[in-house]
Amino acid sequence: MSEEQFRNKIIWFSFAFSLLVVWVHSYNAELYLGLTIEMAQIYRAEHRIGDWIGQIAVPGFFMISAYLFYRDFTWKKLKGKWTRRINSVLVPFILWNTIYYLGYVIGSRLPWVADVVGKGIIPFTLPALVDAIMHYTYNYVFWYLFQLILLILLAPVLYPVLKCVWSRIVFLAALWGLAICGLRLPLVNVDALIYYATAASFALAGQKERARRPVEAAGSPSRAAVGLSLIVLAACAYCMGLRRAFAPCFILCRLFAVAGLWLIVPGQRLPQAKEFMRYNFFLYATHFAFVRFINKAGAMLFAATWQGTFLIYLLMPFLVLGISTVLGRVLRKCCPSIWNIINGRR
Repeated sequence: MSEEQFRNKIIWFSFAFSLLVVWVHSYNAELYLGLTIEMAQIYRAEHRIGDWIGQIAVPGFFMISAYLFYRDFTWKKLKGKWTRRINSVLVPFILWNTIYYLGYVIGSRLPWVADVVGKGIIPFTLPALVDAIMHYTYNYVFWYLFQLILLILLAPVLYPVLKCVWSRIVFLAALWGLAICGLRLPLVNVDALIYYATAASFALAGQKERARRPVEAAGSPSRAAVGLSLIVLAACAYCMGLRRAFAPCFILCRLFAVAGLWLIVPGQRLPQAKEFMRYNFFLYATHFAFVRFINKAGAMLFAATWQGTFLIYLLMPFLVLGISTVLGRVLRKCCPSIWNIINGRR
């Protein structure tokens, strides 16, 4: 692939993952159907979609972020990469958590909206604001950005370890050992570090042109066959994880699934990404509020059948996409400086 094709493929995958993550937060069976037999059936169907397909989204984000960060990494570039991530990750993290907190504060004081929010009166104090920012209290999906910030800060530690082949192998083996034993690290999630370190390892190995080919080469039947094999292995790992309730199987499943999809999709054949696909961060940042509002308001206003409930779930990524795209275009046109900040200058 050319550089332009590679970047275009990144946009396509980031956009697709942004849509998939909506399904993870759109479960609505109990809201619409209550504790009924139909609810149990729809609950299982929705979780099969969200837990199998949707759960690869965030691992995909970690892997894309790591690969781009370490793709051309040198010590001289660390300061510049950190500076760019301040604008694209840290500032939006602080700003969006503040916006969500203020939205909940205001919404909890409006009669009809307060019923939808369902959290009582949210205190409007400085400690509550600090807690909302530091612990993403009212924007749960930003746990991913919190983890990403920590992983970016670990670059001076990760780079020398992952640059060397043997230390890389030992480090990844140690991480898998922690996952198998069910042990935790301070602050950083072990599974997030596995996804991040694995993709970073491919990026650092790929600094030599020949080694970069597995990730950035043009699509071919052989690559598609390898990708399909990884998808099959991912499905096997998922089934084994369900049967044995073994968390590392799910980590392996998501790792294989993301890698398999990347190999299957030929980057040189992808159409040029549309403008709205570049709003994927804005979609990720706003989807949680839209999903909760649509589901809770809908459950209060309408008596849905099981067919309608499942249809709302299936359509939710596209409903949220439509709302966020229109809102994003308005903000980009009317308030370009604000748009650049809340969209991470993407």
